[in-house]
Amino acid sequence: MEEKKFSETSRKHYMKGGDGPDSYARNSEYQKQVLISAEDLIHQQIDEHLNIQIPRFDPQNTFRIADFGCSIGPNTFYAVENIISPVKNKYEKSNQNQTPDFQVFFNDLVGNDFNTLFRNLPSNRKYFVAAAPGSFYDHLFPKKSINFAHSSIALQWLSKIPKEVIRRGISKGRIHYLGGEKEVKEAYAAQHEEDFGRFLNARADELVDGGLMALHMVGFADGDAFSLSGIQIEYEILQSCLEDMVELGKITKEKVDSFNLPHYFPSESELKALIEANGSFCIGKIAKLALPARSKLGPKGLTLQIKATLGMLFEEHFGNEVAEEVFKLFLDKLVERPALLDHKYWEHTIYFVFLKRKGVN
Repeated sequence: MEEKKFSETSRKHYMKGGDGPDSYARNSEYQKQVLISAEDLIHQQIDEHLNIQIPRFDPQNTFRIADFGCSIGPNTFYAVENIISPVKNKYEKSNQNQTPDFQVFFNDLVGNDFNTLFRNLPSNRKYFVAAAPGSFYDHLFPKKSINFAHSSIALQWLSKIPKEVIRRGISKGRIHYLGGEKEVKEAYAAQHEEDFGRFLNARADELVDGGLMALHMVGFADGDAFSLSGIQIEYEILQSCLEDMVELGKITKEKVDSFNLPHYFPSESELKALIEANGSFCIGKIAKLALPARSKLGPKGLTLQIKATLGMLFEEHFGNEVAEEVFKLFLDKLVERPALLDHKYWEHTIYFVFLKRKGVN
């Protein structure tokens, strides 16, 4: 029972819902800045790779967009507009008689707060909307029914904690592979290879021939030292907070040992190898995006951002009361060590990956 529960954590995980002070909707400016930094690249790649001469799969001339891992907004609305705008421009420049209708599917796990998402839809939107609940590692749409797939800062989530990590308990004392033993990192890498392969297979089936896909993925450049990573520092502080809770008698060491964050951060070479091995996509571009400065958030802002992203995971494993105390401790430790917000520690990379479904030139 224990193994099953914690191997499927990320299938149940979702961002903090609602629009309160600790919600994802109020604490996702970093994620929005990533979308902004990719805006010009999205426009350039759509202009270069979108072939509007391809006979429409849909006789009603509908262009379908799916945002995988949309959360609750408002960033997903920005992403959608940033796709629709250059598609419209391409039609207008080509003197097409009619631009297509746009239909947008917002995808996230079934526990996602879709009520907040749809309540906050832009009133002036020029597209039709629908929800597509479920794991993006599974098939979610009919074959050849999607024209453009998009996902931003979501694919670092694994479908589950690697079974090897749980069964052998090889990550005891740590909540993640960063800074851990080689075999732990290898188990996480193998799980990511399986999951990303499933994601690519599903999208290959769902995209029309010549369909496009844009991904923003958190990773590390080949050869980067994880010890310089703000992500590792962030996780180590969270780990120390859990250790403090053990010392206070609020939770057991065994409870902490069974907790692992289901994240993996690939390198560019890993991404290229997996995409090429899949064989269904041409790589239009892989580029590094400018990293938003977390130092502007300050200790409180960074704590709220992390809580909005990881809070539900902590609540599921440790309970709401313990999770609240953990993030209070986290804030206290950031206040004591504000230098940790220095940009030099945040050496990870956001990769912009643009792919085209093979089948039509």
